[in-house]
Amino acid sequence: FDLIHAPLKYAGLQPWEILVSEAQERMTLAVDPRKIKSFLELAKKMGVEATVLGKFTASGKFHVLFGGKTVACLDMEFLHAGVPQMTLTAKWKQPKNKEPRFAPPSDLGKALMEMLSRLNICSKEPVVRQYDHEVQGGSVIKPLVGAENDGPSDAAIIRPVLDSMEGVVVAHGICPRYSDIDTYHMTACAMDEAIRNAVAVGADIDHLAGLDNFCWCDPVKSAKTPDGEYKLAQLVRANMAIYDYTTAYGVPCISGKDSMKNDYQIGKTKISIPPTLLFSVIGKIKDVRKAVTMDAKRPQDLVYIIGETKEELGGSEWFASQKVIGNNVPQVIAAKAIKIYRALYKAMQSGIIASCHDCSDGGLAVALAEVAFAGGLGMDIDLNFVPYRGKKRNDYI
Repeated sequence: FDLIHAPLKYAGLQPWEILVSEAQERMTLAVDPRKIKSFLELAKKMGVEATVLGKFTASGKFHVLFGGKTVACLDMEFLHAGVPQMTLTAKWKQPKNKEPRFAPPSDLGKALMEMLSRLNICSKEPVVRQYDHEVQGGSVIKPLVGAENDGPSDAAIIRPVLDSMEGVVVAHGICPRYSDIDTYHMTACAMDEAIRNAVAVGADIDHLAGLDNFCWCDPVKSAKTPDGEYKLAQLVRANMAIYDYTTAYGVPCISGKDSMKNDYQIGKTKISIPPTLLFSVIGKIKDVRKAVTMDAKRPQDLVYIIGETKEELGGSEWFASQKVIGNNVPQVIAAKAIKIYRALYKAMQSGIIASCHDCSDGGLAVALAEVAFAGGLGMDIDLNFVPYRGKKRNDYI
């Protein structure tokens, strides 16, 4: 291929700069030569810049030209197998944190107010409002919903073709605090949260695909990273979870991204981000008119909790508010979850679900408060009816 044809943002770039640039928002495509004309016409119609750079050959060479002159010619075998692979050692040791011991709050209302004010839970409306949610008028469920359009939506739904009622669902899941205990379960919970959020607005779990975005600290042992073997083991366990739960849910990863050096050195102090997986899903809803939002709709509607609550508060926002970590991180049982999600989808299709909201940061208390606030209604609940396994403490439930 000839780099002379590559569109440039800046003039005067050297061939090697053009070749290795990591400029964003670009894709490479392979197109049948017989369909090049129609492809370019479609790209022009959609306002997308598309350029033919070259073609596949049987030469076995990666041959790069610039204005007809060779600037690189590498054997494909060398590109694929010419460089020795790194051999790394990973060592996993389960962290053991002190079991939290603190008295239950005497005022649950005050405790809830404190939880709702936490940075990971409080309203992000000032930030969200800086972005356009109305592109081409196709958004059905937006980031903020409810009576005053200030409730946090579980997912977004877009209707890309306006003469069709079929919609695209986009949702995310992220829970980095769980990495303090086990990155396997952090990853599983992030994946389940993304899937759960999509299902909560009406997506069909059998028509979902995922994207894994690794945001990680340096996992390679060195003088700067003496705990590299443990951090690498965290990465290995996260990938084990991705395999286990993509196969269990039948949700394949169709794309992904990683950023593996999120560390900062200031003097003798090194700061590393917590190992984090941001998992995103995309799916479809056959009829956007059957989409469900999280806000309460009518007085006298009944409130149900679906699923079982367990004493799994390790890495939770509640424990963090008490300045403790714990050990019992939430664990995802995919086989049970799939049955619940399919049953919920069926109920939504029948039209009997008025609102639905997932329980995540802040647990049941925050989820119910968000539902009530978004709907502009009050809510009466009885914790004795919550299916629960663990110490019978109202704050834990």
